[in-house]
Amino acid sequence: MNNKVIFNKDLIRRYDTLGPRYTSYPTAVQFSTDYNVDDYAGWVKHSNEDLIPAPLSLYLHIPFCDTICYYCGCSKVITKDKSKAAHYIQLLKKEIRLQGALFAGDRKVTQIHWGGGTPTFLNDNEIYEIIECIRENFQVPADGSVEFGIEVDPRTVDQQRLKNLNNLGFNRISFGVQDFDPDVQKSVNRVQSTQQIKQHIHDARDLEYKSINIDLMYGLPKQTIHSFQQTLNTTIELSPDRIAIYNYAHLPEMFKPQRRINEEELPSAEEKLNILQLCIETLQNSGYVYIGMDHFAKETDALVQAQKEGSLQRNFQGYSTNAECDMVAMGITAIGRIGDNYSQNVRTIDEYEDYLKKDIIPVFRGIELEDDDILRREIINQLMCNNKLDIKKLEDKWGIDFKTYFKTSLENLQKMATDGLLKIEKSKLTITGTGRLLARSICMQFDRYLQKENNNQFSRVI
Repeated sequence: MNNKVIFNKDLIRRYDTLGPRYTSYPTAVQFSTDYNVDDYAGWVKHSNEDLIPAPLSLYLHIPFCDTICYYCGCSKVITKDKSKAAHYIQLLKKEIRLQGALFAGDRKVTQIHWGGGTPTFLNDNEIYEIIECIRENFQVPADGSVEFGIEVDPRTVDQQRLKNLNNLGFNRISFGVQDFDPDVQKSVNRVQSTQQIKQHIHDARDLEYKSINIDLMYGLPKQTIHSFQQTLNTTIELSPDRIAIYNYAHLPEMFKPQRRINEEELPSAEEKLNILQLCIETLQNSGYVYIGMDHFAKETDALVQAQKEGSLQRNFQGYSTNAECDMVAMGITAIGRIGDNYSQNVRTIDEYEDYLKKDIIPVFRGIELEDDDILRREIINQLMCNNKLDIKKLEDKWGIDFKTYFKTSLENLQKMATDGLLKIEKSKLTITGTGRLLARSICMQFDRYLQKENNNQFSRVI
C-alpha cells in the first residue's frame, strides 16, 4: 500500500474549511444532558451481557499543570501547589471503585492511558496509589501485555522518574515538546532544554519502553520554515517511534490562555501552509509513514501495520489498534464509549466531588447512537483511518443501496473526485494521495449533523 501524501496547495486552499476531527461520530457537539448516569449504567449492563464482552480501555484524566502554556486548549488546573492533587486523587480513586463495580469480572483491560493536563504533575507515590486502585477494581493482566501509556511534560521527569514510571508498568510514553526553538518556547511560555529532552529519549530507549512519541505543534508564534526545519531535524535525530504534529488553532475567544499570545508573531496562513508541507515531505523522506490527522509512525509501528490491514480505528486518544475495546473514561471532562454510546464526565472538580459524595458516577451528558449514526460512524472511521471504503461490504452488512442512501453525499463528493481527492467506483471509495490531508473534508460529506449546526465550533481542516 502506498501511504505517500501528495501536497497540493491549491486544493488545500480550496477545501480548507471548518470541520470536526472525528475522534467520535457523532461529535461531542451532539452530546445531550438528557443522557445521564442511569443511561450509562444501562449500557454497561448491556455490554456485560454480550456473548463475548469487549475488553476494556481505561482513560484517566489528570488536569493539573504547574505552569500555563499559552497555546493550550485542554481542560486543566494551573497550580504550583502539589498538595492540591491529593484531594483529586481521592475522588479519582472513588470513581475508579464505582466504575469497576459496574463491569463484570471477566472484562479484561488491554489498554490504559493517562492524559492531562500533566499526569507527571503527580509524584511517583501518588501514581502508584492510583495504579493499585485500578488493579484492585479492574482485571489488569500482570504479564506486561497491557498497553500502558502516559503523556509527559519533559520538565517534570529525570532519569530516575522515567525508570520509576517504567517499574510502575508504563510501557508507552509521549513527550510534549511542541518546538525545540528557544524563541518559540518563550513566546508560548514553555521553555525546556533540548539536551534534557534528548537525554529523556535516550533514557526511555535504554529502559525499553515499547513506544516513544514526540508531540510537536505548527503555527505557533515566531515559527518559520527555517526554525521548524531545525526542530524536525532534531526530532528525526532522536528517532521516536511516533510523531504527532498538531495544528495550532488560535481561538482566544474560546481559550483564555491564548490571549497572551502576540498575534503579530503568528506565522501567516501561507507560511503555516509551507511549514505543514515541510513536515509532510521531510518526515516521509526520513522513513516515517503519514497515518493521518497529524500522526506519523515508523514503517514497523503497529499503527502502520493496522492501517495496511484495514483495521485501524480512531477514538478520543487519537489513532488506535484497540478497535474492539469499550473505553472507560475517568476524571473530569473525560469522554468514554461503551457499546454504541458516548458519555462525558462533569467539567469541574467541584461538580466531580458533588457527584462522588453521593456515590454517583459523574456522567453529565452523552448520546445513544441511532442505527444511522452507527452506519455513518463506520464510513467515517474507514475513510479517516484506512483511506478507503468497501461499498459492497457495507451494503451487504447494512442491507442498503449505498447510491440511494447516500445520494446527496455522493453528489457532494463528485467535485472532490473531479479534483482528484478520491476515486468513486461502484464497489468502493478510495482517498488518493492528494486527498489524504483533506480526509476530514471528505468525511464531512457523510455527517448529517453538519447541516444543522454552526461549523464555527470546529477548527480548520488544515
